[in-house]
Amino acid sequence: MQNVTAVAHRGDPYRLRENTLGSLRSAIRRGADAVETDVRLTRDGVPVLLHDDTLKRLWEHDRPLGSLSAAEVHGLTDGGVPTLAEALTATNGSRIMLDLPGEPSEKAARRVVDVVRESGAADRVYYCAGAPAMLAVRAADPAAEIALTWTTLAPPRPALLDAVRPRWLNYRFPLVDRDLATRIHADGYLVSVWTPDTRRSMRRLLDMGVDSITTNRVDALCALRGNYTRER
Repeated sequence: MQNVTAVAHRGDPYRLRENTLGSLRSAIRRGADAVETDVRLTRDGVPVLLHDDTLKRLWEHDRPLGSLSAAEVHGLTDGGVPTLAEALTATNGSRIMLDLPGEPSEKAARRVVDVVRESGAADRVYYCAGAPAMLAVRAADPAAEIALTWTTLAPPRPALLDAVRPRWLNYRFPLVDRDLATRIHADGYLVSVWTPDTRRSMRRLLDMGVDSITTNRVDALCALRGNYTRER
């Protein structure tokens, strides 16, 4: 039976609005080993859970997050957009993967890392995003656990890997085949993929030997993982 980490993408978004406290808690109840959530900063530098750079898609306010204070965000969403500190408390000791969308500055990355430290959550938080964001996180925290998101089949440059020092390489799932997974493992990294939502795709990835799957259907992944035996 394969030991693959089941990561809930933005919580449990098929049942509850993504990146909300209820969605994170629901994913944990359904068996997630970790929850993935997106973090951006408000105008006054408060890290909050939001994937987009505006409130339009989820909250029907066409306002850029960076133009709003944390108090204004709270008011516009009736408290629906939690702060990172609130999310770390709500996850109650569970692992949490913080995705830093866009290209956050070193100052923004440091603020996120500071909140993680202040919340006493550094030992259960890890970070994912592209190279600029992960370089900023590495500068802010030399001990951070990092999943470097990579979107091409060309391997990351050795100099970049030396600078970021990731534990995981994080790929969009259609890019990954058995040869790529084998090569990544041979180089000493773990393989993380995102975001397959069909059982067929999940089975294919389990058979390839990936180490972590981020999905919008974490309950389906957990059920499949529980019954899965790799053919040898």
